Amino acid sequence: MAEKSNVSGNLALERKQIIVIEASERPETQKLRVAAYCRVSTDSSDQLNSFMAQLNYYTTLVGTRDTWTLVDLYADEGITGTSAEKRPDLQRLLADCRKGLVDKILVKSISRFARNTTDCLKTIRELKAIGVGVCFEEQNIDTSNMSGELLTAVFAGIAQKESESISGNMRWSYKRRMESGTYVPTTLPYGYKREAGQIKIDPEQAVVIRRIFASYLAGQSSKDIAVRLTRERIPCRYGGVNWNAAAVRYILTNEKYTGNSVWQKYYTTDTLPYKHPRNKGQRESYYAENTHEPIVSMEDFEAAQKLMTMRRELLSPVQNIPYPFRRKISCGVCGTVFRRKTINGIVYWACMGHDRKGTDFCPVTQVPEEQLQAAFLRLYHKLKAQETGILTQMLSDLQAIRDHRMLWNEDVVELNKLISDLNDQDRMLASMHQAGLVDPDIFISQGNELASRLQAAKREKERLIGARDDKIPAQTRALLEELDSMPDFLPAFDGEIFSDLIEKITVEYSGMLQFYLKNGLRLTEPLKGRE
Repeated sequence: MAEKSNVSGNLALERKQIIVIEASERPETQKLRVAAYCRVSTDSSDQLNSFMAQLNYYTTLVGTRDTWTLVDLYADEGITGTSAEKRPDLQRLLADCRKGLVDKILVKSISRFARNTTDCLKTIRELKAIGVGVCFEEQNIDTSNMSGELLTAVFAGIAQKESESISGNMRWSYKRRMESGTYVPTTLPYGYKREAGQIKIDPEQAVVIRRIFASYLAGQSSKDIAVRLTRERIPCRYGGVNWNAAAVRYILTNEKYTGNSVWQKYYTTDTLPYKHPRNKGQRESYYAENTHEPIVSMEDFEAAQKLMTMRRELLSPVQNIPYPFRRKISCGVCGTVFRRKTINGIVYWACMGHDRKGTDFCPVTQVPEEQLQAAFLRLYHKLKAQETGILTQMLSDLQAIRDHRMLWNEDVVELNKLISDLNDQDRMLASMHQAGLVDPDIFISQGNELASRLQAAKREKERLIGARDDKIPAQTRALLEELDSMPDFLPAFDGEIFSDLIEKITVEYSGMLQFYLKNGLRLTEPLKGRE
């Protein structure tokens, strides 16, 4: 009976009708959406020719494949590829991949895609995870294949070595030019501009420089000068109008305003990721005379240095800034302000809540001023020793957050749409030219016009992103400049330096001090004897 039942069941299965639902679109008819990425020269004329040449090349290449369709050509300026964050079109390409608009990316070589092994592998892994392959033409590598990522790691390592070699060659070139006195820095100080590869005076900014020196020599402090410039809304170095004592002091101590130059105040580390610490004897520095036209005389510059030194050395903290802790110390328990008082010749700072209402209201007891000063000195020397690690990283993080937020700014979004539309028009023009539908002269004329409009849109986008400068990053840059202008070792408490760096102090019941720097960063330091 069991055997008969199994036979009946098999017959029933054989009688089931299977209905095949045809695919609406056969896989073989679906076109692979291909994007091309390249980097072009920073020179405007070369960039135009390079961009058009690569656009024609990739348009022709994709056009020869019936199963491919070109999504867009993504091109970044410049010859350096050590950091992916500095290439906006690469970021736009990755964003389109995340949106599911791209299936494959064409790149001439790994060295054009990334020269940093970490960035390269991180990007390729992310793309593979969302089904996007990267094809490197020179190395004949397609990351869609299982062995592609392993080969990419090898070639990316080679590319990184190539980048380090190029960087080393550039540093060698800079060093030779410094030794010969022909070096021109890529970044010029406020008051100067670059014209035809030479350092030239910016007339409007030079007026501000001379005014700063004249005001300082007339007896005004750097803080007073900064307040006046801000009140008059004079544009400063980063495009804003918020001057501070650090910016003024940086100008007053910069030898370049005398027409002379000290080169390699900072240096570049030998390996990736490159860092730029202050040169405190780790590398050679170079002093060259008459490298450009001066804005102030050597006599005025030296007089400003002597006056600055005299103010630091001859004025005691009390004479310089009366009671620098006044209104800067508050209680971490009850929130009230600390007041200064003297008992048996010893100066203390005490919580007003504790003094007036007793221990039941607030348990935080008075703190000797000497301990507050010692805690600040310890904090100061930690900052000087680790400023590149703490503040520079903070500035980098803040800048990344700001750049991410700016991507969603309405004006930037509109410009992104315009850039995308111009790229579409350029691609269509190239397709029509390839099909013989456009006269060569018209193709060149229209192509140049589109490229010009594309460059203008990208410049406007960069201007918008650069113009909006959040307060905290600007304050952090100012704080870094402030620290740079201050002595490496501070033998005794200095009220002026304290006021320039510290916004406020909070005294906790545990005996810990919370120092709030001018840029909002909070650092903790214990009181003496309570570590």
